Amino acid sequence: MRIAVTGSTGLIGSALVRSLLADKAGGHEVVRLVRHRSRTGRQSDGTVGVGWNPHLLQVDRHGLDGVEAVVHLAGAGVGDRRWTDAYKREIRDSRVLGTETIAAALAEAEQPPRVLVSGSAVGYYGQTAARVIDEQAPAGDDFLAQVCVEWEAATRPAADAGVRVAHARTGLVLSAAGGAGARLFPLFRLGLGGRLGSGHQFWSVISLADEVAALRFLIDTPGLSGPFNLTGPEPVTNRELTEAMGRVLGRPTPFPVPEFALKAALGEMAVEVAGSHRVVPQRLLDAGFAFRHPDIDSAVRAAL
Repeated sequence: MRIAVTGSTGLIGSALVRSLLADKAGGHEVVRLVRHRSRTGRQSDGTVGVGWNPHLLQVDRHGLDGVEAVVHLAGAGVGDRRWTDAYKREIRDSRVLGTETIAAALAEAEQPPRVLVSGSAVGYYGQTAARVIDEQAPAGDDFLAQVCVEWEAATRPAADAGVRVAHARTGLVLSAAGGAGARLFPLFRLGLGGRLGSGHQFWSVISLADEVAALRFLIDTPGLSGPFNLTGPEPVTNRELTEAMGRVLGRPTPFPVPEFALKAALGEMAVEVAGSHRVVPQRLLDAGFAFRHPDIDSAVRAAL
């Protein structure tokens, strides 16, 4: 299968590309959508680079000829910088404009792909406290929730053209190689870890291996469309995650970070760190997806 991937150098995208290339039985050809001209054409790893510029709504549509599936993961990192007004625009535009670019290209293709798996996030639901949330829950009203609403709506041209569209509402992906894990694991290894804020807030985590497997499940399983929560089946509190990291690493976790310090360090983004998302992957489970790391200890071990 010829599969196009945006965001292919990020934590999730790079792991997905490695998984597809390693699947010799599948015989997949991976097309990377890239912004730098030097990365277009055939690459040393066997992938093919195709140019695009989402901020200008431009993509090399001929480079997408023959693509049967698209996985759209590109977007500015939510936790990469403090949330200034300018960076909030970048978070929003990188997702919405990129999705509009992809959806328009697929809608106008002579032979559209069978499926578009488009990134989204559990931030769609806003802050949900301790309530268990599945895909039937409505959108929240905070900044990230509204970004997710626009992000998902931008896929409509592709769906109207007959492309099966699945929205991957991803939670916190645990990996020592990137994302939040790349910041947390070194501290915990040094015995400097601890809960963040009260520790009572729920975090919906998923191992990187399960995230990639779930994306491939959405690609390969006919009939799966609409929103899917890509989280582990057992949401945990930040305190429980902290304790699991201490157990697995064999380190104490004595240094809690109070909420006022989070706000001072992170500004508005502290709402997400100290906030609560108790999200479950009900539609994935109903479709028969099997998690390799369903509990927090196995997810932490996998992250290491």
